[in-house]
Amino acid sequence: MTHLPDPDRQPEFYRSVTTKRFVAWLFDIAFISLLCTVAILLTFGLGFFILALIYAVVSFVYRVVTIANGSATLGMRFMGIELRDAFGEKMDTGKAIAHTVGYFVSMMFPVIQIISVVMMMTSARCQGLTDAFLGTAMINQRA
Repeated sequence: MTHLPDPDRQPEFYRSVTTKRFVAWLFDIAFISLLCTVAILLTFGLGFFILALIYAVVSFVYRVVTIANGSATLGMRFMGIELRDAFGEKMDTGKAIAHTVGYFVSMMFPVIQIISVVMMMTSARCQGLTDAFLGTAMINQRA
């Protein structure tokens, strides 16, 4: 990971990233829920019966599209953070899909999600389990 900012020499890239990630996640959950509400209204309420499926599809598409087109979801952009790959580059569609799949897997298994959160809070680059596996890192946007 030599292409990402060094947490010892450039700590400003990682300052408050874990907290910002959490707030961004809450923002994204609220936005996805709003999109699902619109979908339910457009189906005249019938979508309510498959709400879990609608939520999963909307969430997956939202995360992949926003990460692939700016290396951050809307919540991440609002909080001034972005995902970078191991080379310090913005995420492309393939990496966005891989990161989103990792997120979904960790959300399906609470133990994995807990491990991921602990890793975010204790690692030098504030990386979760998916980040560590893919070599990605969440950083503060460059000024």
